[in-house]
Amino acid sequence: MNIDRLVAGLDIGSAKTTAVIAEVVGDLPKHPTVNILGVGQARTTGLRKGVVADIEETQRSITKAMQDAERMAGAQVESVYAGIAGEHVQAMTSTGIASVTGSEITKADVERANAVARAQAIPQDRELIHAIPQEYTVDKNIGIRDPIGMIGTRLETEMYLVTIGSSPAMNLRKAVERAGYKVNELVLEPLASALSVLTDDEKELGVALVEMGAGTTDVAVFHEGKIRHLGTIGYGGLNVTSDLVHGLGVTQADAEKLKEQYGAAFEPLVPHHEKIRLPSTGAQGDREIPRSLLAHIIHQRTQEIFEMVLRDIEQAGLIKKLSAGVVVTGGAAAQPGTADLASEIFGTGARLGVPGEFLGGLSDSVQSPRFSTVTGLVQYGAHRVAIGTSAGKGKRISLSPSAGPSMDNLAARFKTWLQDFW
Repeated sequence: MNIDRLVAGLDIGSAKTTAVIAEVVGDLPKHPTVNILGVGQARTTGLRKGVVADIEETQRSITKAMQDAERMAGAQVESVYAGIAGEHVQAMTSTGIASVTGSEITKADVERANAVARAQAIPQDRELIHAIPQEYTVDKNIGIRDPIGMIGTRLETEMYLVTIGSSPAMNLRKAVERAGYKVNELVLEPLASALSVLTDDEKELGVALVEMGAGTTDVAVFHEGKIRHLGTIGYGGLNVTSDLVHGLGVTQADAEKLKEQYGAAFEPLVPHHEKIRLPSTGAQGDREIPRSLLAHIIHQRTQEIFEMVLRDIEQAGLIKKLSAGVVVTGGAAAQPGTADLASEIFGTGARLGVPGEFLGGLSDSVQSPRFSTVTGLVQYGAHRVAIGTSAGKGKRISLSPSAGPSMDNLAARFKTWLQDFW
């Protein structure tokens, strides 16, 4: 194990906190291979809809998940790539223009155009976390992906800027730091998940990633290889559980167990004659219900969530751009029939997104939709290691970008790399 090439991902969800430690073993900047070394999970009680509501409780879940992952990996880390999501996330498109100084466009010209596009005034209560070049225009030639070496006098870039609320970001960092770790970067969760479950072909043709978490459902639409839309729906797996609590008269813990053992998101998959036993209570005694009733409740709420996602994509004007269909992932997507229901609602092909590609080591331990974000986070970190913007030192590894070349050089390399990242 090379401790200088370890990366850690931390996904703090509304129901579970998941940590993964991995070693970067490939040097391809676009698709470095990572070996999964350790996985840790802990119950989360300090988050509400993706936002920290109790720093102490959040810190406790981070500490447990990270320590379990470190124990399994046989190594300690000092810093993590942490996921962030929620209804506070906003995105916008910005344009940057630069005059070309020489006879052909150079990397420096591209950097100047990108810098102009990034220099948007961001409100004090917001923080820029991703600046992703979409495409370039040289003079009047539009839709150019890489303008370096082309002849022209005017270079224009279209950039996708993703901002988050400063307060949610600060509280998330604070919880991680209190647990004894540094935050290398905050990474938007649906973008991290896209790294682990979407193929380049899907992003090129047009695909919607629907990440169903416990508190929220995040949406990311890609087309022609670039991110085109981000959205958040304020409903997730906890709403399904809540419906089961009210509909079946069971506790939340029992509703979760029933959902896990017998649940299905697509009612036609369940035989009508099949019965399941509900946990008995002092007042109600033993009870049996058709399993189809359980599936019906899950189906109805999941359908409602998908319909809200559909409206969000329609409002963005992208519903006809989904040639590669829909990929559903996240912990709440693990119910049998989720992809069948998604296909019916969206009117296109749908599949379940599970991590697996470019993963080695204990990869079988993360082959579930619930691990999409956290494996994407370590793959994000692996990109940083592969291009040399992140390196570890000592027994406890530091993956801080400051442990390397000058920050100006790193910023330039990082922004260039982001162009080919999503």
